[in-house]
Amino acid sequence: MFSRAKDASIETIEETLLQADVGVKCTQTILQKIRGADGDREAVLRETLVVLLNLPRPEPHGAPLVVMVSGVNGSGKTTTVAKLANLYSQRGSVLLASGDTYRDAAHAQLRIWADRMGVEIVGSQKGQDAAAVVYDAMAKAGSRNIGHVVIDTAGRLHTRTDLMEELKKMLRVVRKFKSKGPDYNILTVDATLGQNSIQQARIFAEGIDVNGLILTKFDGTAKGGAIIPICNELQLPVLYLGVGEGINDIIEFDAKSFVDALFS
Repeated sequence: MFSRAKDASIETIEETLLQADVGVKCTQTILQKIRGADGDREAVLRETLVVLLNLPRPEPHGAPLVVMVSGVNGSGKTTTVAKLANLYSQRGSVLLASGDTYRDAAHAQLRIWADRMGVEIVGSQKGQDAAAVVYDAMAKAGSRNIGHVVIDTAGRLHTRTDLMEELKKMLRVVRKFKSKGPDYNILTVDATLGQNSIQQARIFAEGIDVNGLILTKFDGTAKGGAIIPICNELQLPVLYLGVGEGINDIIEFDAKSFVDALFS
């Protein structure tokens, strides 16, 4: 999407950034660096974007590795949970926690994924206390020396205070077993939503101490540029990219490769 930036005017670069959902505020930050630099504008733009996106990942803090995944409805959260479980199953034992107790088919969907991957799951019923599911999963992982716990949560609008409080309760349960909470407390960000995702990310980050992002539905048709201001404003690293609907369609995020893809 950033092709021919080498000889482009500042105005053209600005227009391209805005069309890519980078946003006005972050676009102006980027343009300041380009205006003050000599030489190849494309090289400066690439370098600036890599710096904005190349944030330190959270450090795991003891076994088991606990990953909790949150997000708004329709952001690809449960599929992402399954992808993560599959990824971690290649590194050791995995336990899934079916913490979405609102959606009728949530547990059934996750159970199908678990059976396909051959990983264990702590199930749930609609209306059950999601924090109780998390407690059972953490206790089971500790007693069985399971290496990874991946927690699904109900999709929720960032404006629903009651549902955000439920996430906080689930975090408190994790902290009974791991004082620092989940190693990766991840928010799924839909690459197709553009600027609408920024306010969502802001409220989740403030409410539940999110420490990483997964950009979902980044399959080549989505612009994905909104992740740049999210990283810049909230200082949250992107940990993974969801690049398709298959169980293996997830890759670890690399800032340089991501920027190169934007220019391809």
